Amino acid sequence: MRFDKKYLPLILGVAIAAGIFVGGKLNFSDAPDRLFTSNSKKDKLNRLIDYIEYDYVDDVNTDSIVDVTVNGILENLDPHSVYIPRDDMERVADEMRGNFVGIGVSFYTYKDTITVIRPIENGPSAKVGIKGGDRIVMADGDTLYGDTQDKELVKKLKGPLNSTVELKVFRKGEPDLLTFKVKRGKIPIKSVDAAYMLTETLGYIKINKFAESTYKEFKKELDKLMEAGALQIALDLRDNPGGRLDITEKILDEFLEDDKLILFTKNKRGDIEKSFATSKGEFEDGDVFVLIDENSASASEIVAGALQDNDKGTIVGRRSYGKGLVQREMDLGDGSAVRLTVSRYYTPTGRSIQRPYEKGNKAYYEDYYTRLENGELSDGAKIEVADSLKFTTPNGKIVYGGGGIIPDVFVPVDKSMNNETLNYLRRRGVIGYFVFETLDKERATYKDYRRQDFIDNFKVTDDIVIAFQEYLNVRTGSNITFVAYHEEVKQYLKATLADQLFGEGAFEEVINQRDIMIDEVIQLSKKE
Repeated sequence: MRFDKKYLPLILGVAIAAGIFVGGKLNFSDAPDRLFTSNSKKDKLNRLIDYIEYDYVDDVNTDSIVDVTVNGILENLDPHSVYIPRDDMERVADEMRGNFVGIGVSFYTYKDTITVIRPIENGPSAKVGIKGGDRIVMADGDTLYGDTQDKELVKKLKGPLNSTVELKVFRKGEPDLLTFKVKRGKIPIKSVDAAYMLTETLGYIKINKFAESTYKEFKKELDKLMEAGALQIALDLRDNPGGRLDITEKILDEFLEDDKLILFTKNKRGDIEKSFATSKGEFEDGDVFVLIDENSASASEIVAGALQDNDKGTIVGRRSYGKGLVQREMDLGDGSAVRLTVSRYYTPTGRSIQRPYEKGNKAYYEDYYTRLENGELSDGAKIEVADSLKFTTPNGKIVYGGGGIIPDVFVPVDKSMNNETLNYLRRRGVIGYFVFETLDKERATYKDYRRQDFIDNFKVTDDIVIAFQEYLNVRTGSNITFVAYHEEVKQYLKATLADQLFGEGAFEEVINQRDIMIDEVIQLSKKE
């Protein structure tokens, strides 16, 4: 919500009192009794808010004052203590739960209309016959086209579990609108992007976050790979920002032998909680390779650190993000919440991988550019370490704390696939839109392809690249040329085509064909 800047002094004036107010609202199950012995300071803040609301000369949105003040307080604690406004809670809860209630389609708002990219496999829309390319124009009599925000459109498609929505759909080639009655169901927000065999004995699993549903997804795919002959697993945690600690521990339990220390946490009072592997693991005898990069954070680093410190497997890639703080989500009583840092976690050897944040949040979040400038993304020898933070694993391997997990095998940034041109195209989303329009015009051309046949044999022609070049110039007004990255653009176009046609990890399976870190893991697996 917006507020007038002239009220900034007022906001700053109540900041200290607001901090006490927030503290009083937090639901600390293990907080000392002294937090609740007196209400005088909270009463003082409540009285001030009442004065502003009822007696101040101008109308003031007191909700926005409290929201901004809470954010200001948390920004002065650490970079990972955050406020979640009431309006964002449903989305955040869905993400961490790993599902939401809906009709089960992946869509674009294309020319002001909800246009289906593809229905989710075995989802409610797929079951009633909705197809890629369909335009959903009405839901229960409400129009879904025109000048409407995506958020509002999604609301009209969501509803209670097992409730029914009547959709009117325009499909090319059909003279009239089609009617579908769709029963809303639980739609998974997949956290396992892809799982398949890289070689006859090396399986691959990519996890994009650690949500409530992640372990079940992971275990299902691990079992499939083991049945297919996997004796080794490449666990891809690149760009994975983390998530739930309990789910992370379950996944690690599959790889670590009984009673191996996974991690321990320590809070401000010095209380230590340790987590150990159990007897449930089914891949304890297999080799594991963990792929990490500068965006692998938190739970991803717990996985890499626990395996590295237990001399299990090989960590491959670049130094990870460096987040070693544990947050707990706490209800603030009005539908909003705060994720407050309550402890630090340590890897089994005792190292903290949290990087410093004393210089403020801006410097903290710009650390990527510091790494880029000092050359460590291209040369592992330029990673700065401190001898005072040196630790030794049981087998005598030297590891370091103080800022991320340093891999056992360094792989530099691939500048052919990670460069300014391709990053620009990904940010703008133009590859996805171009591919959708191409399919929309020529869907019959691709209808006979089977998933694996497409991944193995389909070739993106020069004509498709030229058409994309022309599309990009018209859509964005840019004059980007792909002379230097012709083959790389073809790879992204093919991967996006595979994703829109088949989903279910097809994008990753195609893009991994030109991935130098995947190539390195395959070579390492052969040595093992």
